[in-house]
Amino acid sequence: MTSLKAQPMPTSFPKDKLRVVLLENIHDTAISVFEADGITVERHAASPDRKALAAIIADAHVLGIRSKTRLNFDMLSSARRLLAIGCFCIGTDQVDSSAAAAHGIPIFNAPFSNTRSVAELTIAEAIMLTRRVFEKSEQMHRGSWDKSADGSHEVRGRTLGIVGYGHIGAQVSVLAESMGMRVRFFDVASKLPLGNASPTDSLDELLAVSDIVTLHVPACAQTDTLIDANAIAKMKPGALLINNARGKVVDIPALRRAIESGRIAGAALDVFPDEPSGRDDPFRSEMRGMRNVILTPHIGGSTMEAQADIGKSVAERLVSFVNSGSTGTAVNVPRIDAPPQAGLHRVLHFHRNVPGVLGRINTSLAEAGINVRAQRLETHNEVGYVVLDVDAPDSEAALQSLEAVPETIRSRVLW
Repeated sequence: MTSLKAQPMPTSFPKDKLRVVLLENIHDTAISVFEADGITVERHAASPDRKALAAIIADAHVLGIRSKTRLNFDMLSSARRLLAIGCFCIGTDQVDSSAAAAHGIPIFNAPFSNTRSVAELTIAEAIMLTRRVFEKSEQMHRGSWDKSADGSHEVRGRTLGIVGYGHIGAQVSVLAESMGMRVRFFDVASKLPLGNASPTDSLDELLAVSDIVTLHVPACAQTDTLIDANAIAKMKPGALLINNARGKVVDIPALRRAIESGRIAGAALDVFPDEPSGRDDPFRSEMRGMRNVILTPHIGGSTMEAQADIGKSVAERLVSFVNSGSTGTAVNVPRIDAPPQAGLHRVLHFHRNVPGVLGRINTSLAEAGINVRAQRLETHNEVGYVVLDVDAPDSEAALQSLEAVPETIRSRVLW
């Protein structure tokens, strides 16, 4: 990814006073990005308990987390100084994004950085399940030597059904086809097929024709237990299921029953409805101990390559926001990308998105005699975001004028 910053840009907040806190052992590449911009980082190896997290978030200006740290409405309401949150992972569902937006706190993530890692794991699991490799390995560990080919097949010529043809699903498609597999996919949105992949008209059609079904969908109301007993009953007898998406997409008890009955030949699960909070928390699942079932601890994107890219990508987005107010890659607030203009000061203003607010903003600035050189406004749901470039002598007066607007959530000046 191309760096979002050139030279460190001075801001109204001294870099040596900026408190950036990174939790959950975020990769060193993130540290390098911050330090190159003159920002010192406070780093923690794990996700703290609620009390410690509350103390951290109360004083942090930038907070970096991964998947274990949960930020709810109450926690965010106490984050008076927090400017931005970096989710150093793909998803952002561990943060109450609406609450963050309501407090003028943009959330940044790295939606594409682990695409290849998840795709490679998916293909590896498809092969291992089809060859029943884990089952053979377990027998060997018990001292049994069984060279039988019963139930073991090549993936070449088999049909891979991909549910969710986004960045990961499309990458899986390319890798699978290169190995001689037929690829079908289903997505709720129209997607351009890659190679010889072809879409199905419905999820039911995909389940019926696929030898292996792999899931690559987000967590939302529409995907909650998407693969339930009814969906499993529509799969081909002896088919395989892979879930490297979100834990609640699959009805686990229904899957166990289908494997026990022989209706499904095996499964690979990297995500679960309830996951341990850390290494000391035991893993409990109805899928433990089952034959031809691969269980991995949410490591789809856990490669050194992916973590390095995630660290760099998210840190650059956070630095860009701190320095210029850029929200072009934020997931929960209006998106504005505006390169700074030399010699001008910049005022950032998050506000409630209600009728007439822009008029009140402009009236306030006009009454204060502010010469606005550039103005950009975007809205997203209940939040609006204005980026103003003004003459340097006017920035403090502009900030005061905007803070007096009743709909103001928070504002900041850069120079």
